[in-house]
Amino acid sequence: MTLTPHIYLSFDGRCEEAFKFYERCLGGRIVSSFPYGNSPMASTAPPGWTDKWMHATLTVGNTIIAGSDVAPDQYERPRGFTVNISVTEPEEAERVFHALAENADVKMPIQETFWSIRFGTLVDQFGVPWSINCEQIPATA
Repeated sequence: MTLTPHIYLSFDGRCEEAFKFYERCLGGRIVSSFPYGNSPMASTAPPGWTDKWMHATLTVGNTIIAGSDVAPDQYERPRGFTVNISVTEPEEAERVFHALAENADVKMPIQETFWSIRFGTLVDQFGVPWSINCEQIPATA
């Protein structure tokens, strides 16, 4: 069996803002976005939500991150998972971590650990939890 999980993030009306932020931070590209107003769901969208995204996709390398704005009465802040980014160079780990850390709640600053040359965790400004891991083994291990 091959397991290939896909990331699908829900937002409280800030999907477009979040995806543009991730596009910049991760060096990705938004490949699609579908606002409620241009969809069959336009008549059922919350008032003022015609420009909110009912679905969007962002590619980062070979990975796809999808997301959408969820109606205010259905939105739940993310919990019980972390989006993990594994990189091969410590400089890239530092860059990604510090980019995502803008207005974030840093849980563990990026640093060397016994299992990784760089590792850090944060909850970004959109409420999404991230961990950044550089897979190089520290010289002290």
